[in-house]
Amino acid sequence: MKGTVELLSSGMYTTIQDGGRFGYSKYGVPKSGAMDLRSFFLANAILNNDENSAVIEWTVVPPVLKFLGDTIVSITGVICDPYLNDVRCKMNSQIKIVNGDVLKFKNVRNGVYGYVGIFSGFLSEFILGSRSQYNQITKFSRLFRNDMITYNSVSRFSTSNSLISNTVFWEELDSLHVYKGPEFDMLSDMQKDVLLHHDFTISDIRNRMAISLEESLENDLSSMLSSPVLPGTVQLTPSGRLIVLMRDCQTTGGYPRILQLTKESINVIAQKRTGDQIGFTIVD
Repeated sequence: MKGTVELLSSGMYTTIQDGGRFGYSKYGVPKSGAMDLRSFFLANAILNNDENSAVIEWTVVPPVLKFLGDTIVSITGVICDPYLNDVRCKMNSQIKIVNGDVLKFKNVRNGVYGYVGIFSGFLSEFILGSRSQYNQITKFSRLFRNDMITYNSVSRFSTSNSLISNTVFWEELDSLHVYKGPEFDMLSDMQKDVLLHHDFTISDIRNRMAISLEESLENDLSSMLSSPVLPGTVQLTPSGRLIVLMRDCQTTGGYPRILQLTKESINVIAQKRTGDQIGFTIVD
């Protein structure tokens, strides 16, 4: 039997995401996927789902969700207070949902991206091996108020009372682990010193495609041919601006690729807020 969830309020840039879309970069199709994959995988692990099951991802301002059909959900990511029918419930645990229940969130205190997982995953459109929403690939790039999303309802509940401890890992890691990018050795010693021994501030120029940093790095590098880029690539623009590419980034770029974030560091910077400071530490 199928159930549906209705968005009574859409929140801010709320989307359906899974682990991403792979094997289509040569056609210019971004990987997409959950901005914070650690929280995404946790949402599914709590429910014993396939690890790539689709979830709802929201950005800073949460949606309000009404469930039409019994199910079990999990809430991970941003630190906030979830309420089921105005009764406080727990993050990082299984939450029993019955037909007509309304889930809302209050007091978003830390982080940027929140996740709602559901038993067996949301059943949105499946295109090029993924349910992740992306403009010009899926019908819509995000969810809107009154949208209805299908899921498999459950006929029998077997929720667990155990609570998975999930530390606020993005607070603990202000220094992002990175590898040297292909053009790193083109930097001068002074540029490398600034890059690796100074803090940088997350700017308000940010979205699912990229995060721009406030501080600039003096740049006299020559222009380069367009070359492959990935989520986590740190580009240096002609003006000296540092741009960290994120999940919906383009597949090629013409700016020097001076650093490449590790997989975990991409999750960390995704949850950093505007005004937070980060540094870079090279790992082997």
